[in-house]
Amino acid sequence: MGGGGEAGDIVVPTLGTGCDRMRDGLVAGKAGTELLPSLTLSDSRRTRWSPVPLRFLGVALAAGLGLTACSADDPAVSGPVKTQATEEVQYLDDVTIHRIEYPTPSEADSDQNWAELYLPKGEQRVDSIPLVVLIHGGAWQSALGADIFDPLARDLAERGMAVYNVEYRRVGSGGGWPTTFRDVASALDHVSVVDKQFPQITTDDELVVGHSAGAQLAVWGGTRHKLEDDEVGARPVFRPTRVVSLAGPLDMVYAATHGDDRIVTALGGSPRQVPKRYTMVDPIQNIDPTTPVVAVHGTKDRMVSPVNSSRYVDAVVRQGGQAEAVLIPGGDHGSVVTSTAPEYPQVLDIITGVSAADLDDVDDVID
Repeated sequence: MGGGGEAGDIVVPTLGTGCDRMRDGLVAGKAGTELLPSLTLSDSRRTRWSPVPLRFLGVALAAGLGLTACSADDPAVSGPVKTQATEEVQYLDDVTIHRIEYPTPSEADSDQNWAELYLPKGEQRVDSIPLVVLIHGGAWQSALGADIFDPLARDLAERGMAVYNVEYRRVGSGGGWPTTFRDVASALDHVSVVDKQFPQITTDDELVVGHSAGAQLAVWGGTRHKLEDDEVGARPVFRPTRVVSLAGPLDMVYAATHGDDRIVTALGGSPRQVPKRYTMVDPIQNIDPTTPVVAVHGTKDRMVSPVNSSRYVDAVVRQGGQAEAVLIPGGDHGSVVTSTAPEYPQVLDIITGVSAADLDDVDDVID
């Protein structure tokens, strides 16, 4: 894409930008927890799904990426406010970055309730640039912010995508339950406004990508339409058509009961103490088989065990849905999103391939 359009096409110009790296690394995590190979949902947990038979999604990697399918035998661990227009724009060599504030149901924090929109260089036709939404991780806590995804956002934009990199309030900066989850829901719903401001973006077929805690938020964000009206994040304006989870805790009850205190802190209690909260936001309890999910995990992840991905995918497939768990040999929790790590190009190719594929052909992308 880029360059001039054919006769009759409306062309929207974008300015170019360059690709200096900001921050690559993530914090190290504590050891993972023991293996629990089988998927068992207690009576207190529910799974929402539609009994629609769909073909299995074989998540696809281009030849030579060296990924292996993951199984469960792997080790484990309200009212609207005024919309803010774009405030800041950075013009570099290959990418343009726009800072956009999004509204929240309660009073927003302009220092945290924003997203940065990365656009590729050159003139683009209306509805010609595919959108990728990024949701960063960091254990739902304030130590890490959206800047950790700057290298990934720039790389994806240089490949011709529009990237919407979301910041949100976390534990320690005004977040936690339920603010963090409402913020992310609000940021996702604001995509419809961003689409009108930047008509070169196409939002008919969108991908959401999250890492770690952000992966939980991304997968949950892709199934909010299954929530009851009184639940946090319900009645979404924006619904992605596909999701990529990177090292995500996609079975929050399992993870919390096997030693992940970060989940307990984020939700304000254990599954026994606040079961309704887990019911609302736990990806494995909010499955929609019509939303394909690619769950990527490094084999050496000791912060969030790969079993989280395999258990989630097993649950989706059992319900007739489209999902695939993929292991990256040697990858750890941070390396899958660290631009200097050897695993990073593989992850970049996964995201690119899943974004570009026709929805029914995603299984052909990573054969």
